[in-house]
Amino acid sequence: MKIEKIGVVGAGTMGNGIAQVAAQIGCSVVMRDIEDGFVEKGMANIEKFLTKSVEKGKIQAKEKDEIIGRIKGTTEMADLKDVDFVVEAVIEDLELKKRVFAELDELCRPEVVLASNTSSMSLTEIASATKRPEKVCGMHFFNPVPLMRLVEIIRGYYTTDETVAITEELARRMGKVTVEVKKDSPGFIVNRIMIPHFVEAIKIVEEGVASIEDVDKAVKNGLNYPMGPFELMDLTGIDVAFFVNEYFYKELPKESKWSAPTLFRNMIRAGRLGRKTGAGWYDYGK
Repeated sequence: MKIEKIGVVGAGTMGNGIAQVAAQIGCSVVMRDIEDGFVEKGMANIEKFLTKSVEKGKIQAKEKDEIIGRIKGTTEMADLKDVDFVVEAVIEDLELKKRVFAELDELCRPEVVLASNTSSMSLTEIASATKRPEKVCGMHFFNPVPLMRLVEIIRGYYTTDETVAITEELARRMGKVTVEVKKDSPGFIVNRIMIPHFVEAIKIVEEGVASIEDVDKAVKNGLNYPMGPFELMDLTGIDVAFFVNEYFYKELPKESKWSAPTLFRNMIRAGRLGRKTGAGWYDYGK
């Protein structure tokens, strides 16, 4: 099946990034969110990113206008009824995702693949809300979507080889590198490896072994990572990291490595959520 029109449910950081890369390969895009304000902010973020790309000489102004012109923002789920592929990018709330997938299942043509950008949740359970579990899979992009090359393709219990192949082909058209997660396991590959790094980094600070700044410095210069664990949490959101860690503790065998340190919990209670614009680890103790 040729994919020419893509639906994106969610216009937040991940949703508008996915909409942008889909439009950049020539697809028409319908980006839906629950409020006009969210849609407008998503479109503004795309405009801002593309404007910087023009200023840096990466694209021409005409190309920028063409990309934006291929994206339709909407608050109406019904506007996705004739899309060829859907990526869901709403918040990490399992029941919300299931409601979205149930609605998409009724709305979209039977052959349309319904993909979730979830970073950790069970695709099998999400697919249970539909009558097409064989056409449900994970398509996990990384932030910022236009720059990060990896996409994890995740199988649910019933996901077919055809669904995986369709999703991989689309991701590669977007210029992404794909990996296949063959078993529906919490956190997939990257988060399964990354979250224990976060937890140990927090424990090192909590135990007084080293400062936040020195942990990040050690990881960047000793492991050659581009960012330290605290810098990365401040960028992507401390709440997101905490949520994934709690999900692991619930879903995976009970091991101490999935037990969130008290300092981690206190940062959440204090509302230090990161994402650059808010307070984060580098404001700790201030």
